[in-house]
Amino acid sequence: MEKINVAEIFGENVFNDETMRERLPKKTYQKLKETIREGRDLDATTADVVAHEMKEWAIEKGATHYTHWFQPLTGVTAEKHDSFISAPMKNGKVLMSFSGKELIKGEPDASSFPSGGLRATFEARGYTAWDATSPAFVRQDAAGATLCIPTAFCSFTGEALDQKTPLLRSMEAINTQALRLVRLFGNNTSTRVTPSVGVEQEYFLIDRKDFLARKDLVYTGRTLIGAMPPKGQEMDDHYFGAIRERIASFMKDVNIELWKLGVTSKTQHNEVAPAQHELAPIYEEANVAVDHNQLIMETLKKVAYRHDLQCLLHEKPFAGVNGSGKHDNWSLVTDDGINLLDPGVTPHDNIQFLLVLCCVLKAVDEHAELLRESAADYGNDHRLGGDEAPPCIISVFLGEQLQDVLTQLISTGTATHSIEGQKLDTGVKSLPDFMKDATDRNRTSPFAFTGNKFEFRMVGSEDSVGEPNIVLNTIVAEAFSDVCDELEKAEDFEVAVHDMIKRLAKDHQRIVFNGNGYSPEWVEEAEKRGLLNITNMVDAIPALISEKSVKLFEKFGVFTRTELESRAEIEYEIYAKKSNIEAKTMRDIIRKQIIPSVIGYTTDLANSINAVRAAVDADVSTQSEMLIEVSDLLSDTRVALAKLEDETEKANSHKDQKERAVYFRDHVVPAMAALRTPVDRLEMLVDKSSWPMPSYGDMIFEV
Repeated sequence: MEKINVAEIFGENVFNDETMRERLPKKTYQKLKETIREGRDLDATTADVVAHEMKEWAIEKGATHYTHWFQPLTGVTAEKHDSFISAPMKNGKVLMSFSGKELIKGEPDASSFPSGGLRATFEARGYTAWDATSPAFVRQDAAGATLCIPTAFCSFTGEALDQKTPLLRSMEAINTQALRLVRLFGNNTSTRVTPSVGVEQEYFLIDRKDFLARKDLVYTGRTLIGAMPPKGQEMDDHYFGAIRERIASFMKDVNIELWKLGVTSKTQHNEVAPAQHELAPIYEEANVAVDHNQLIMETLKKVAYRHDLQCLLHEKPFAGVNGSGKHDNWSLVTDDGINLLDPGVTPHDNIQFLLVLCCVLKAVDEHAELLRESAADYGNDHRLGGDEAPPCIISVFLGEQLQDVLTQLISTGTATHSIEGQKLDTGVKSLPDFMKDATDRNRTSPFAFTGNKFEFRMVGSEDSVGEPNIVLNTIVAEAFSDVCDELEKAEDFEVAVHDMIKRLAKDHQRIVFNGNGYSPEWVEEAEKRGLLNITNMVDAIPALISEKSVKLFEKFGVFTRTELESRAEIEYEIYAKKSNIEAKTMRDIIRKQIIPSVIGYTTDLANSINAVRAAVDADVSTQSEMLIEVSDLLSDTRVALAKLEDETEKANSHKDQKERAVYFRDHVVPAMAALRTPVDRLEMLVDKSSWPMPSYGDMIFEV
């Protein structure tokens, strides 16, 4: 068995700090680090030296091309490759060159990426700009080796056309406001506060031959029809179960690829649903974590292909079992290692922590609809609200310990104690004693405090985590700004901060909920509290362009009104397009595969009945009843198909993107569900050899 030394291979394909320190002249290295730290433009001379050394390093890794690797509003990454070859010399040879200008700026066309009306088709120019805070890397695959330079992407007129640009803006906003807050508590040594993010990635693996035999998976990423097998996930035997050898081999290769790229892939296990798994890295600065999550998704798909597997990242590829999420773990850390969300041993005494905590409650309460929108996705509509996915109502889980501290603050104005963890008593003498946490976890909470961070569990598995972190950074920056505006003017800071914490805890206690988020009682209670239950993407989108959101984002320079309006337009368009693709795919499958197969089955059954009757005087009532039942379901299928075709045509007649999306939601999506019902019943009746595609059982239990 091949031995792997993680310490030796980790980051070997990354132009990281260690590599730069080794290869760059000392003055160039120091100038680059200062530029990154202070957020200034890189001068041309320094850029040329960095570019040359980066090119030499990449060529040593086998690279022939470089690309500006960016994240447009498609949900995936984009890249255009250029070789290092420059103009031929007189001797017929070529030079391999890479300039500082080529490092810093690229110019891919912007016209064919989603822009929400910011760019007309004939206005093609767009720019990519090097994000020096996220290290360049060499990606090795069937194409050879390519130097990938993480970049931001903007239009010719300066508007952000990607996830990275506003993310970096939001990181600057929360850094500025968080420093104001820690200065109030006498911290004059920390010079930067950075959002720290850890992204858990869930996914499914199925055999590639089964994937290719399912047009719905190929075109949409999820099964549009499919009956549940006799066994699903009800036995809970897949969760954390022994990883099968084929999957373990896949995971091993994924880890090696990621480690070489500097991605700290740490945790892997089987998830709840059959064929579902999870990968989680260690926490990183938010923009690097967002980049690395894109690399994780790309690597999962690429390595799966090599193993004759298919990685499904859709939020709900199989109805009736758990969907896949992307848990976004968020905290704030200073450059000298202080986690602002660490409550310490006695949270009731930690005044800075309590203020930060109450600021987060204020932010989530005041902008719950915006946080909900940040996780809104067409695929997520099928996932949220059950099977371990959080409900659509935004609430915050604090647990018994912090809830008790807040209750003390609200009732008496002072917190005098914190609930402590107790010794875990297993009743087995041979097991070691240890202290359990003071608080349990709540898997139904969309936004849960989990020790020294908040876990936003609502994000979909296929989505970029850029938008949720943009929103979190900005709304918390606003809360910090509001409290600092008041506290900086206070004559007696200690009295003012205690009063502030008490007021915030009281004013925003409605957002705190520690109970079962799936219970009908919570829906009723949330409505009484005035909390919104936004059940679908179309209803979530308006939060982007509300006056409150525009004011928020413009105040901190994260988005302009125009950028927000363009993003809302893009999201309506995406919803309508994905719905349309699913509807067309379903129609295609039913017309070309299901109906012909069922007709063939009923014809054979009818011929068999006639043959039996002709040969012997036997009771064929069972066969006849089967023929009638299948034929009736086939008729229901045909009627439902005609309804779907009609509704899809009506939906596409709408020119306004919002109206189109609303019609798809209200008419086409229900029509698809109505069509699925008789088809799934047919699958349970028609002989397996006559059914034209792999079943759920084939796909999720045979890998």
